[in-house]
Amino acid sequence: MNTNRISGKVWLVGAGPGDPELLTLKAARVLGNADVVLVDDLVDKRILAHVRPAARIVEVGKRGGCRSTPQAFIEKLMVRLARRGATVVRLKGGDPFVFGRGGEEAETLAKAGISCEVVSGITAGIAVPATIGIPVTHRDCARSVTFLTGHARDDSSPNWAALRAGNTTLVIYMGMTRVTAIVNDMIKGGYPPDTPACAIQNGTLDTQATVVSTLAALPQQIAEAGLGSPGMLVIGEVVRQARTQAIPSRQQAA
Repeated sequence: MNTNRISGKVWLVGAGPGDPELLTLKAARVLGNADVVLVDDLVDKRILAHVRPAARIVEVGKRGGCRSTPQAFIEKLMVRLARRGATVVRLKGGDPFVFGRGGEEAETLAKAGISCEVVSGITAGIAVPATIGIPVTHRDCARSVTFLTGHARDDSSPNWAALRAGNTTLVIYMGMTRVTAIVNDMIKGGYPPDTPACAIQNGTLDTQATVVSTLAALPQQIAEAGLGSPGMLVIGEVVRQARTQAIPSRQQAA
């Protein structure tokens, strides 16, 4: 660790959706200059090949349903290390500012007077659906995409009726364990039960598993396929573009 500097710097780096080849060139360069890397549990360990041998790697795993490193501890550790003069990389899956708590960490660092820079990563919400041919936007059927979390801090639910009226593709992160409740709420909010829907586990990795279905049938098919976290749900007409085609068109269904 370089102790000649009065104050170091923290980089909030996105590792991408899983596949190490989807790491950006800038992220690889920053990792190669780090003194300390605080790495999330979902980051593919092959990405750590970009870290120089003398650097310290600290596992700060955070995964739903498992024992996690407290966020407050991680933020305090970043501040303490930077004040000692270290170049610190906080390495996160996906993008730091898309359900990655990067905004909270940036605020903490700013209050502490620590220099911070963000290196964006390819977010799973775009890259994972693309692995099976799903474009999250499409000129003919989806003029927008909405990213949602399946685990809101205050346990509130989205305005499903408004989302339905907006005809937007829904990409739901961290929704696998609550898929039954989510689907029930969506149908109550006006979504047709035959709305195209899919679930993707371990997106972009060799262990990726996918279920392409309809909204109403999705929870049961997820259970039958044994899918779980980490995964995401994609809901909307664009799911019909999936190469794993399992949804009849509404004309055929009629």
